[in-house]
Amino acid sequence: MTDSTNPPGTSTLTPIRTDLWQTQTFAPFPGLSTHAYLWTAPSGGNILFYSPGRSDDFDAIDELGGAAHQYLSHRDEAGPALARIRERFGARLHASAAERDDVREFAEPDVLFTERHVDGNGVEVIPTPGHSPGSTCFLVTGADGLTYLFTGDTVFRDAEGVWTAGFIPEVSDLDALRASLESLSALEPDLIVSSARVGHRSAHLLGATSWASCVDQAIGTLPAAG
Repeated sequence: MTDSTNPPGTSTLTPIRTDLWQTQTFAPFPGLSTHAYLWTAPSGGNILFYSPGRSDDFDAIDELGGAAHQYLSHRDEAGPALARIRERFGARLHASAAERDDVREFAEPDVLFTERHVDGNGVEVIPTPGHSPGSTCFLVTGADGLTYLFTGDTVFRDAEGVWTAGFIPEVSDLDALRASLESLSALEPDLIVSSARVGHRSAHLLGATSWASCVDQAIGTLPAAG
């Protein structure tokens, strides 16, 4: 899955696909690591999914053409880096309208989404509330015709390889998260890219594995209703 040859100046970024790059690990608190991902979209305007948390990768992002847009999957990705990203790259910030107040503490969103749609950048915006009220997934068609599903913290693969739902007691909405996962199971992505990283990596090519079976496994990690 990984191309080991990095163009000059991109040594701080890990190539996942020929058009997809992973930032360095950011640990907002003990036990959780996250990454952001730069997609060199065919539209010509690079897209940064999630938030890198730090400025370490900015020069490498510049070498790849900067970032014209930044998409947040949920409010936990909002932080001081948003303002620095906008200042450095002029990136337009996309976020859920349900979490506008959380995001605007750090930067005012340029684009707010409320419903499922494909936008002008070729990104299918899929609201998936549950982990947080504004949790959102993004689906794009990447290199070689493969589809990339950016799931944020809605679903990820844990250190044991188990697909896991992003349920946080006293924070997440169990019923909403279950419904969101069920809606995601109808998709047929090739590459799953989460924000949270509990295992060794957060980008997974499915190959012959059925995405619906991965989602079923994640639903199985949810607590019983009631």
